[in-house]
Amino acid sequence: MPLPDEIFSTPESTEIPQQDGAATSAKQPQKKAAGLKQAAGSVAAKAKSPARKSISYADAGVDISSGDRSKQRIKMLARKTFNKQVLSEIGGFGGLFALDLTKFPNPVLVSSADGVGTKLKVAFDLGIHHTVGQDLVNHCVNDIAVQGATPLFFLDYLATGKLEDMVVEKVVQGISEACKANGCALIGGETAQMPGFYSDGEYDLAGTIIGAVNRDRIITGETIQVGDVLLGLPSNGLHTNGYSLARKLLFEVAKYGPDQYVNELKDKTGAALMRTHRSYLSIIKKLTTAEVVSGMAHITGGGITENLPRILPKGMGAVVDLAAWQPPPLFEHLQTLGNVAQDEMLRTFNMGIGLIAVIPAEKIKKTKAILNRANERHFIIGRVVRGERKVSYN
Repeated sequence: MPLPDEIFSTPESTEIPQQDGAATSAKQPQKKAAGLKQAAGSVAAKAKSPARKSISYADAGVDISSGDRSKQRIKMLARKTFNKQVLSEIGGFGGLFALDLTKFPNPVLVSSADGVGTKLKVAFDLGIHHTVGQDLVNHCVNDIAVQGATPLFFLDYLATGKLEDMVVEKVVQGISEACKANGCALIGGETAQMPGFYSDGEYDLAGTIIGAVNRDRIITGETIQVGDVLLGLPSNGLHTNGYSLARKLLFEVAKYGPDQYVNELKDKTGAALMRTHRSYLSIIKKLTTAEVVSGMAHITGGGITENLPRILPKGMGAVVDLAAWQPPPLFEHLQTLGNVAQDEMLRTFNMGIGLIAVIPAEKIKKTKAILNRANERHFIIGRVVRGERKVSYN
């Protein structure tokens, strides 16, 4: 028999006949009122407490606004290097460059990347920033020019802890001037703020260059023959190599200051170290146009000892006569300060020779005439001999 509905449902007006039922029903509205009062108090407390500070990228050390200002200055400096082959503006995701196929009908692209190294430490100490950009570009230009390539465009990378607008502008100004002097366009790059990664006032600088050469004009050294003459062109100083040892000897061993005049150097230490890495592009073009070179070596880190063998064919070596030129005073003084072994000097520094051109013996007279007309100092420093891609000295 079905049970009455009243057993399962109670009308709203009817209280359940339990001992404390009436009390429970009476307290319910009071609990709701108390809860609303508590919530209102919490909101009021939050309104009275100070608001939490909004943290920005600048608070983390990256000033986007300052970066944007620097980019505007960089754009102006870069535009000065543009030519009709540049199809893009600074600020895009990639730089666009149209290769002139009338000039390079059978083109081979040649690329190189490098940095300035610890020469930057001297720049920081002296507050000289406009020449390191030139160092960077000229180093890269020489690296591809010795293979017969013409520079087309350049990309730079500058990273620092805190972006200082004037410092960045000076560095890029040097890059821009060197690009223009070497006939290549500065079409892009990267300026990175990396707080906590670099010390205050310091930055790193690197670059990439792209050039082109017609396939039949590539210079690799494969035509070098035994008996070819080694012709050396002078450097401006250390260029961009060997600075860790040079700084140790001058500043730690001798305890010179960067602005101190040193009689043995006939100059201040800082000025001697900051001489610009020279570009050999113009003289290389003269030699390649005259078709007198079989190979060329840019003498950078590793000195003559490690750079000249890079272009020697298998079964050939080189003999270099150290009496053929007088190294600048800076190199001699560095060797004296540290009692540095001769072999160590020759594989660390360029020793006053920044470029070596390998010339067939029958073309040496013509080559010397070209160099003389260009007022380019040069030294016959040795010959190619039979051997295994090594340099020996006498």
